[in-house]
Amino acid sequence: MSANPYIGSSLDDLLAEDGTLEKINLLATKRVIAWQIEQGMIEKKLSKTEMAKAMNTSRSSLDRLLDPNNLSITLTTIESAAKVIGKKIHFELV
Repeated sequence: MSANPYIGSSLDDLLAEDGTLEKINLLATKRVIAWQIEQGMIEKKLSKTEMAKAMNTSRSSLDRLLDPNNLSITLTTIESAAKVIGKKIHFELV
């Protein structure tokens, strides 16, 4: 019986070997950011139109920010949204 090389390894190890770990981590981070901004909008009772206006951006730009699968966003957009909902952003390299 041959030994299975994946027994005892972590999912991160498997994804890193597959080359998809970085993209999955980025996607997970984006989903959390989108969810937090959406929750802030709910707390502040802001519609998408009101939020976009307060951010001084377009509704389509806000839609991209809130799309959990769209990774094409800037730190400036995230910071603007955070400011409107009364939050600050904090990024850390590990």
